[in-house]
Amino acid sequence: MSTTLHAIPRAPGRLPLVGHVIPLVRQPLDFMQSLRSTGDLVRVDFGTLPVYFVNSADLTHELLVTKARHMEKGRFFTRARILFGDSLPTAPSHIHRPHRRLMQPAFHRERIAKYARVMADRARAMADAWTPGQTVALDEELAEHSVSTLAATMFSADISRPAVEVMLRDVPVLLKTAMFRTVTPKLLDRLPIPANRKFDQAAARVRKVIDEVIAAYREHDDREVDDLLSTLLAARDSDTGEALSDLEVRDELVGILFSGTETTGSALAWAFHELAAHPEVEDRLLDELRSVVGDRPVTSEDVPRLEYTDRVVREVSRLHAIPLLMRRVATPVELGGAELPVGTEIAFSLYALHRDPRLFESPERFDPDRWLPERSKDRPRESFIPFGSGNRKCIADGFASMQIVIVLATVLSRWRLEPVQGHSVREVASAVAHPDRLPMRAVPRTTSA
Repeated sequence: MSTTLHAIPRAPGRLPLVGHVIPLVRQPLDFMQSLRSTGDLVRVDFGTLPVYFVNSADLTHELLVTKARHMEKGRFFTRARILFGDSLPTAPSHIHRPHRRLMQPAFHRERIAKYARVMADRARAMADAWTPGQTVALDEELAEHSVSTLAATMFSADISRPAVEVMLRDVPVLLKTAMFRTVTPKLLDRLPIPANRKFDQAAARVRKVIDEVIAAYREHDDREVDDLLSTLLAARDSDTGEALSDLEVRDELVGILFSGTETTGSALAWAFHELAAHPEVEDRLLDELRSVVGDRPVTSEDVPRLEYTDRVVREVSRLHAIPLLMRRVATPVELGGAELPVGTEIAFSLYALHRDPRLFESPERFDPDRWLPERSKDRPRESFIPFGSGNRKCIADGFASMQIVIVLATVLSRWRLEPVQGHSVREVASAVAHPDRLPMRAVPRTTSA
């Protein structure tokens, strides 16, 4: 028998007017993990706005796959529409479907294989710039590397530099303020508080520079280029023959930029951190790289053969997943035994899902071999969805996975990265769960330093 919203248990610790905002802002990762002890569907108050958190793999699968037709993107993405417009991360279904169909060729396996050469070249350039014994601010280095590599595949090199400079400055601002804008009460939406001002100003600068790049492409449309932007400008719907407008192209590029830079940079930072903390894992990974790749540069053809490397990347992605995503009910639906009316806000945390002890033994432990077939065969597929699931799954998942493996293989063949004494790495939640700082010392593989 279905119940009403009133029967859904509320998370403990609610305060008048502000609801659960204080733990959401101060300790969001711990708070979201704590919700499963209250139930599979739990009410959390963002100020006076009730949001219903899904806290099990089964309900998350219902939300994203079997009942996805009843959902639209929720508050997290509504607040970001000033940046994204109606791009894939935010678009309603009637826009999302044709846009995804138009963009899919840009992320086919053959296209990603071409991007892999850019990824490898840039990874080698980054590794070549380090010196023995240098302390590298690895989180910053990898964030810049992710932005510049994505820009190099998005735009031709001769006009991408201004865009890269704006991205490097403003994407971190957008990511840092995104979660705050999501969990704060509605009454703060239009107030000129610092977080809103910074987000709006950074969004305006990013949109402006992408518009300028698109205009430059239009002025030189006779050039032979094979990057993401030229692919999107040339794309035509197979049914209608329609193309994306310049505004739609810009929004889609910004959506890819926002979704694909910090997630990749953060995953790489955590990978090097975990490998340094688990030298036995690093040794096994290096043995595989020497066996499969040897002394030559890694290529896209190598990636499927790097099975242990893939397990390491999976485990990093499990432990350090996206903290918060949202949906909104578009048509009445039953979820978790409750009847949810139109407009109900629903949230879920991949970070909490991937650390659920009901799904993963010793979930806080870094253990790449938990992904061996004999150990993972009985685990439900919906228990691990680092790129989402259903028709809204990240379109660039293959791109991101390829880049992570190529950077790991390229850097580890040259350098051992050691933690810097005196600094304990702390996990911080924004749009992704990233390290607060990650200084590491670069030691050449060819010496005993």
